[in-house]
Amino acid sequence: MSAQPARAIRAAHTASTVTVYQAYAPALGLPAARDGRFPAAWKRERMTWIKPSFLWMMYRCGWATKTDQETVLAVEITREGFDRALAGACLSHFEPGTHTDRAAWREALSRSAARVQWDPERDLHLNPLPYRSLQLGLSGPASRAYADTWTVSIRDVTPLAREVHALLRSGRADAARALLPAEPPYPTAPLPHLGA
Repeated sequence: MSAQPARAIRAAHTASTVTVYQAYAPALGLPAARDGRFPAAWKRERMTWIKPSFLWMMYRCGWATKTDQETVLAVEITREGFDRALAGACLSHFEPGTHTDRAAWREALSRSAARVQWDPERDLHLNPLPYRSLQLGLSGPASRAYADTWTVSIRDVTPLAREVHALLRSGRADAARALLPAEPPYPTAPLPHLGA
C-alpha cells in the first residue's frame, strides 16, 4: 500500500457530487433524511462542520451514541459548491508555513465563510492514523448555500454505523471493513492556502 499524503481529501464522489457526513439529534436528522433537505429548524446562520471521512464522523459521534449525534447523515452535495468552499476557505488556525504572519491569517479568516481543519484520520477502531483528513466549517453564505443550494440528497446512514460497530464489537473486523464507504482521493488542484 502506498503512503498516504500528510493532508488529503478522501471522499465518496461522482463526477458531479461529493458525500460528506454530519450527525444530529433525531429531531433534526430524521426530517432531513426523510425530506432530502435540511428543515427550517436547521440554523443556517451558525457554522456547520462537514466531514468527508465516514470513520472520522464515527469517531466524532461515537458510532451514533453521543447525545444529539444519534442520527448520522450522508449529505451528497455538488462538487461545484464544495470546490468553491475550498477555494475560498481559510485554515482555522495560524500556520507559519502557510501564512506570511498572524495578521495576514486573521485578515483571511475574517473574509472567509469557510474554515478548514486537518484532523488525524481514523482507522476502523477509531485510532488516529499518521495522516490527516479534511473537516470543513461553513458559515454565513456558505452555510446557507450548503443547506439550500448545494445539497443534492440526504440519507440516514445510522443503520450502517450501528452495523459496522456491532460487527467490530463481535470481533468481525473484516466484515465491518467491507461495509465502509469507498473514499478515494478527491481530485482537486493543490491547496497551498490550506497547507495542502
